Amino acid sequence: MSTIELPITGMTCASCANRIERKLNKLEGVNASVNYATEKATVEYDPAAVEPDALVGAVEAAGYHAVLPADEPDAAEPVDELAALRQRLLLSAVLSLPVLLVSMIPALQFDNWQWLALTAASPVVLWGAWPFHRAAWLNLRHGTATMDTLISVGTLAAWLWSLYALVFGEAGMAGMRMSFDLIPEQGEGADHIYLETAAVVTTFILAGRYFEARAKRSAGSALKALLELGAKEVSLADGRVVPVDALQVGDDFLVRPGEKIATDGVVVEGHSAVDLSLLTGESVPVEVGPGDDVVGATVNAGGRLVVRASKVGSDTALAQIARLVTDAQSGKAPVQRLADRVAGVFVPVVIALAVATLGFWLGTGESATFAFTAAVAVLIIACPCALGLATPVALMVGTGRGAQLGLLIKGPEVLESTRKVDTIVLDKTGTVTTGRMTLVDVTVDGVAREEALRLIGALESASEHPVGRAIAAAAESDAAIVAFSSREGLGVEGVVEGRAVAAGRPSMFAAQVAPGSSAPAVPGSSASAVPGSSAAAALAAGPLADALAAATAAGRTAVVGAIDGRPVAVFTVADTVKPTSREAVERLRALGLRPVLLTGDNEATARAVAAEVGIDEVIAEVMPADKADVVKRLQAEGRVVAMVGDGVNDAPALAQADLGLAIGTGTDVAIEASDLTLVSGDLRAAPDAIRLSRATLRTIKQNLAWAFGYNVAAIPLAALGLLNPVIAGAAMAFSSVSVVTNALRLRRFRTQ
Repeated sequence: MSTIELPITGMTCASCANRIERKLNKLEGVNASVNYATEKATVEYDPAAVEPDALVGAVEAAGYHAVLPADEPDAAEPVDELAALRQRLLLSAVLSLPVLLVSMIPALQFDNWQWLALTAASPVVLWGAWPFHRAAWLNLRHGTATMDTLISVGTLAAWLWSLYALVFGEAGMAGMRMSFDLIPEQGEGADHIYLETAAVVTTFILAGRYFEARAKRSAGSALKALLELGAKEVSLADGRVVPVDALQVGDDFLVRPGEKIATDGVVVEGHSAVDLSLLTGESVPVEVGPGDDVVGATVNAGGRLVVRASKVGSDTALAQIARLVTDAQSGKAPVQRLADRVAGVFVPVVIALAVATLGFWLGTGESATFAFTAAVAVLIIACPCALGLATPVALMVGTGRGAQLGLLIKGPEVLESTRKVDTIVLDKTGTVTTGRMTLVDVTVDGVAREEALRLIGALESASEHPVGRAIAAAAESDAAIVAFSSREGLGVEGVVEGRAVAAGRPSMFAAQVAPGSSAPAVPGSSASAVPGSSAAAALAAGPLADALAAATAAGRTAVVGAIDGRPVAVFTVADTVKPTSREAVERLRALGLRPVLLTGDNEATARAVAAEVGIDEVIAEVMPADKADVVKRLQAEGRVVAMVGDGVNDAPALAQADLGLAIGTGTDVAIEASDLTLVSGDLRAAPDAIRLSRATLRTIKQNLAWAFGYNVAAIPLAALGLLNPVIAGAAMAFSSVSVVTNALRLRRFRTQ
C-alpha cells in the first residue's frame, strides 16, 4: 500500500469531509481519512488497483477540489486566504447593521424604510452568502446536502418571503411599521418581513466562519512553526555558503555561536553548549564536543563547531517529528467516529424537521409567517459546524503543543489509552537510570584517594570495559602507562610510573597462589601486580571489606585496586539513577498509576534502584525476549498497562503494551514501536505526556458534549417557535467559535 496526502479545498463542515471520505473509500483498494480541520485527506491505496489521479477525480466528483502533492503551486509568496472572507464579512456587516437597527426599532422606521432595507439586505444575501449558495448548488447536483444547504435555504427563504410580502403583500405599504421579537409572536400577518434575518444571519455565519478559520490557523501554528525552525543556509567548511537543501551526508559545515545547526550530524571539531529546547522543551543547554551527536535546528549557544552531516532532508530528527505530528493530526480518535456518523445524516434530517415544522404549524391553523419563522430557525440553528470541529481542532492544538514540549503523540487513538491506563512498567537501564556506568564511591586503605584514582584510573584508561571506562572518566589521570595486560573475566594489570598496578573483581585478588609458585610478575616492575594470599587477607576485614559488602548489598559493582601487590582501594561503580526519576515516579502515582520496575538485572540491584526512586513492585532477572510476556501477564491480570523503555529489547514490550512510551534518546526501533515519544529522555516527561493526552481527550469530549447538547436543546426550541432566526444565527456562529476557543486553551498547557 502507498500513502498520499491530498490538500482539499471547498469543505465547509464535517459532513463535507464525511462525504469525500465515503467517495474515496468506495474506490477499490483505498482506505481514506479526511480531516476537516487540516483540510487534508490521508489516503492509503493499492497502486496496482488505483492511480493517484483517480483519487483526485473522486474528490472532484464529490464537488470539491484536490491536487496531488507534486502539482501543488509554489508557496514562495504567502497568500492571505482569509482576505476574501474578511472582505465579504466587513461589507456584509456594514450593510446588515442599518437593516437590523431599522427593523428592530420602530422609532427609526420612516415611510418606505422597508424598501431601503431590501436594497441594503439584497447584496448581503446574494453576494455575501454566495459561497453558501454555490456550495448548496454543487451539493444539489450531487444529490447531497451539507450545512451550506441549510444556510442557503434558510437565508434565501427569508429573503424571498420578504420580497413576496413587499411586492404582493401589505408589507410594501408606505406606512408599514414592524417591531423585533426575540420570541416570534403567533398570529403575525403577511406584513412581516425577514430582511434583517436574511442579512444578519448571513453576517453572523460569515463571522463565525472567519473566526473559525483564524482559530484553525492558530491551532496549526505549532506544526507550522516547527517546520519553519530549520536553518535556510549553511556555511561549509571550505568557505562556501549554500542552501541547506544542497547539503549532503558527509559534508562538513561550520556552526558559529548563536547560529542554528543546519542538519543532524556529529561534531568533528570544537566544544560548545547547544540549546535543545526545540526538541526537548528543556531550557538548559547541553555541552557537546568531538564525537557528540547534534540535531538540526537546535541552536549553538557557545563556541564554534565543525559538524559532519549524518542525516539530511526528510531523515532528520526535525522532519521526523513534523511527520509524527502531521500523522497524529490527520488521524481520527475513536470518539470522532460517532460525530462523523451523525454529521453524515444530520443535514437531511434537519431539512426534514424544518419541512415538518412548517407543515405542523400550518396544519394547526397558525399564520404562514409564524410557521415560516419556526422552519427557518430550525434550518439555521442546526448547522453542525461545532460537531465537525470538536475533535480535529483539539487534536491539532494538543499534538502541536506536545511537539513544542518534546512530547510526540503518534496518533489520536493513543488518547483513549491514556485515560484507561492504571499500571506503568518502567524499564530500568536508560529509562530510570542513565544507562552509563559511573563511579559513585571510592574507599581507600593505606593510600591517598587522589593517588589511588591517579594510578588505577590511568591503568583503566587502556581498558575497553564499561566499568573500567567509568573509573577512568572519573579519574582523568595523565599518569604514563608502561605496560598493560588484561585477564579475561577478572580485570586488568600493568605498570604505571614504574609501579605495579592491578584492578578487577574481588575474585582476582582472593585466589590463593599454589605452593612453590609465585604470582605473575609484570614486565618493568619489581613487584607482583596480582598478589596471592596476602591480598585475600587484606580483603577479608577492614574498610575495604566493608566497602565490598556495602556494594554487594546495594547491587552495585565493586572493583578492587591494588598498588605494588597490595589492595588499597575499592571503587564502587553503578548505573546511576537519573536525578529526576524519583520525582517522575511520584508524579505518575499522582496520576493514579501503579509503577512497576522491569529489568534484566539481578534482584538486589533492581531492589536497590526501586527503593531509591520509590517503586514497590519489582520484576527482575527478565530476559530481553521475555519483557513482552511480562506485559501480557499484567494485562491478563486485568490491568491496562503503559510501558516506558528505550532499547531495542524493549520494542516488543512497547508494542504489546496498551500505551507505549519511548525515551527519545533511545533506539529508533523502540521509538517506532511506541505510541508516545519523550524526546528529552527525562522520565518526568512521561507524566507530562499522559497529562497532555488526557487534557486533549477531555477537551474533545467537552467540545462534543457542547456540540451535541447545543443541537439537542436548540432544535426543539426553534421548532416550537421560541427562537428568532437572528438569535439562532448568532447562537450557531457562537457555538463554532466556542468549540475552537475551548480547544485553543490547550496551548497554555505547561509541564510540571
